[in-house]
Amino acid sequence: MMVPVSETERAALPLVCEGLRKSFAEGNAELHVLQGAELVVQPGETLAIVGASGAGKTTLLQLLGGLDRPTAGSVKIFGEDLATLSPTARGQVRNRALGFVYQFHHLLPEFNAVENVAMPLLLRRLPLREVQDKAAGLLERVGLGDRLDHRPGELSGGERQRVAVARALVTDPAVVLADEPTGNLDPHTGERVLKLMLALNRESGASLVLVTHDAAIAGRMQRVLQLQDGRLQDVTADYRA
Repeated sequence: MMVPVSETERAALPLVCEGLRKSFAEGNAELHVLQGAELVVQPGETLAIVGASGAGKTTLLQLLGGLDRPTAGSVKIFGEDLATLSPTARGQVRNRALGFVYQFHHLLPEFNAVENVAMPLLLRRLPLREVQDKAAGLLERVGLGDRLDHRPGELSGGERQRVAVARALVTDPAVVLADEPTGNLDPHTGERVLKLMLALNRESGASLVLVTHDAAIAGRMQRVLQLQDGRLQDVTADYRA
């Protein structure tokens, strides 16, 4: 159950969803994936979302990121309801306030590391040199200062994911949404990427909302919510035993 939040408090929060529902047509029937999910993300917190395969974790993350529209309910970024915005305005909010890291890096193969990281800022039409300098600085921070000119095909899996993390942070987002960000990596590389994300969370102050099936990873977040029967419930205590 979500703790009551006043309108004034809600407008100051980076991410709030209320009564979130999502249904899909499945033949002549309707599949109800989310059935009133409630979530409040505090500034700078780390939060894991867990649940069985097919529970709707990725669907939830897509709604939180404004990549899909809910059937009912709302997702608000600093008080702005994403569903009420035009596609252009919604894209601007995503670019300004949200960063995304996926299980697969989704880097553009024809561009080098700096260009991939810089892409969200180039969409803002900022000066090229300023954008490139910021992208290069972030790549230095994630340990890829010597890979600036390398394209994704010239990087290892862990290096590509670190580029994706840098790209998620280049806009100074309020919230980073991560969908199984280490799921496609070997344990050693995955641990390195996770430590990096947690370190950058502490440094940047961006909230981290991470979907994972890994109980060990979930237990390292400040809060753990389980998605079950279309709703979120706090199970943090289960991961502290």
